[in-house]
Amino acid sequence: MADLLWYLQRLDRIDILDISLVAFIFFWLLYLVRGTRAVPLLRGVILLIIVFTPLSGLIRLRAFGWLVQKALPALLVAIPVVFQPELRRALERLGRAGTLFGRATGDRAILEQALAEIAQACHTLSGLRHGALIILERETGLQEFADGGVFLNAAVTSDLLVTIFDPRTVLHDGAVIVRRGRLLAAACVLPLSTAFLADRQLGLRHRAAIGVTEESDAIAVVVSEECGSISIAHNGRIIRNLGAKRLETVLSAFYQPVLERAWPRWSARLRRIIMGRDES
Repeated sequence: MADLLWYLQRLDRIDILDISLVAFIFFWLLYLVRGTRAVPLLRGVILLIIVFTPLSGLIRLRAFGWLVQKALPALLVAIPVVFQPELRRALERLGRAGTLFGRATGDRAILEQALAEIAQACHTLSGLRHGALIILERETGLQEFADGGVFLNAAVTSDLLVTIFDPRTVLHDGAVIVRRGRLLAAACVLPLSTAFLADRQLGLRHRAAIGVTEESDAIAVVVSEECGSISIAHNGRIIRNLGAKRLETVLSAFYQPVLERAWPRWSARLRRIIMGRDES
């Protein structure tokens, strides 16, 4: 206790800032892996470091201490391999932080129209009991999946989507990818989720929707072929049994920051000043 008070008395502002930054990094890493399969593995790593390392030093178990000393560097090398999906997601989120400074992601009217057309198409497909999988690309590029499909680069319309997912057409078996309000490609093959899904009613389309949202920030809309229900997946989670109106509301909520902000106010005003158009 006395040693702890001695250390606390000698802390200055730089030390407090240093400790706060380290604590924030650990909190951020734990926040990223919450609810994923990495949590039990992370618990095991923390338990190994906290329990066995001091134990080997206190009891002076030389052989065991040597084993722990040699195993820890190998464990640190193995962590990036074991937590590869979570680290990839963290780096992608860090890269997407640049959107805070205002990156134009598409015309607002085109995007709003595309969301309305997708909701209408899902309503029609649900009534027809035609399965569908629509992926809305956001900041993380999905070009690698689009390259495996059929390139379209067409306007998003309800009639086109209903035609694509008609079981009698060639392109119905796969996903369509929408980029910036335009239909980029159809018949795309997506990775299936590797997470254990207890609900056996979730078929391959639902697993593909969850899988692509586990690896990116995309939004996936699924229409079930068996029961006609509409679901939406994001960040590895799925919301089921949505109506067409609710679907459009949820999609608009996801895209609300984009619809409200093409560029932040300060950058827009700066551009007006540079171009000599600032009248305020």
